Amino acid sequence: MTQGTAVVGPGSGPDVTNATLIFNAKAGGSARASPDHLVEALLAIGYHPVYRATDDESALVAALRGVRGTVFVAGGDGTVRAAALHLAGRDGVRLALIPMGTANNVARTLGIEGEPLDVIAAYADARTLPLDLGRVTAPWGSDLFLEACGCGVFADVLAEYDPQEGKSPLRAVGALATAATNFEPLPLALTLDGKAQPEARYALVEVMNTKATGPRLSLATSADPTDGQLNVIRVNAEEREGLFRYATALAGDTFEQLSSVVNDSVRCAELPYLGQAFHVDGEVRPAQPGVTGSVRIEVWAGALSVLVPNGQEG
Repeated sequence: MTQGTAVVGPGSGPDVTNATLIFNAKAGGSARASPDHLVEALLAIGYHPVYRATDDESALVAALRGVRGTVFVAGGDGTVRAAALHLAGRDGVRLALIPMGTANNVARTLGIEGEPLDVIAAYADARTLPLDLGRVTAPWGSDLFLEACGCGVFADVLAEYDPQEGKSPLRAVGALATAATNFEPLPLALTLDGKAQPEARYALVEVMNTKATGPRLSLATSADPTDGQLNVIRVNAEEREGLFRYATALAGDTFEQLSSVVNDSVRCAELPYLGQAFHVDGEVRPAQPGVTGSVRIEVWAGALSVLVPNGQEG
C-alpha cells in the first residue's frame, strides 16, 4: 500500500452509497485504523468503495475531480480543509469526517468523536446538513477558510512560528514569547453586516466558523458551521484580563463569557487592513507594513454538504 494519502474512488451512477475515502497516513491518529479496515467498515454499512492510492496534492485533486457520492475524510483538520475546499460548490457530493488528527476542530464542532471504526458505524444512521465556509477578500488576494480567519496576537504567534517549517514545541514556545513581547494592538473600526462599530484596540479579532481553531483554541463555543453565520470574536486590549484567566476560560469552554470578549454572529465582517499579519485557518498571510485597505470576510452559506450521524451535532 502506498504511504501517504489513500483514496477509495466512487462507483458509477447516481447511487448515494458510492464512496471516496481520503486517508492521511501522517495524521496523529492514523495508527488507530488502516485504510483496509476503514474500507471494510464502509462496506459493512452499505457503501460501495473502490480503492486506489494517492500520495501527493496533485493526485488528491485528480481523485476528487468529478467525484460524486460521499467523500469520507480520515485525517486531521488540514486534510479535512484540503478536501472541503476542493469540493465546495459542487452538486451531488457530500463530506463525511473520520477524525484522526490531533485537534479535530471541525469534527468536534459537529459532534463527531470516537474511534475511527466506531465513527463509521455511526454513519449507518446519519443525515446530511449544509456546511458553511468563509470567504475572504483582502489586499493579499482571495481566500476560503473552514475554521477561522483573524488578526491579532494569535495570527502574530502563527507568523512568528511559521507552521510551514514543521511542528516544534520549542519553536512554538519561542514564537509565543516573541509575539507576546512585541505585540502592539492596532486601532480597528469594524463593520458588521453593514453597521459601523466604534473604533477600539483589539488584542485579538477572530472570525470563527467552528468552535475552535489551531491547537483546540475554543474561542467561539456557540459557533455552528451549519447555521449560515460567522462569529466575530474580539478581545478588547484595554480591558485585557490575566493570562491565567484566559487559559482557564479556554480550557473550560467559557472564553466568550469573559468581560473583555465580545461575540457577534454575522454574515459579513469588514476589518481595516493596516498591514498586520492574518491567518486563514492554519496558513499565515504575512504582515505588509505600509499597505492599507480592507479585509472583507463573509459566510458562504451551505458551500457544501456534510454527513453527520444522527444524535451528533455541534
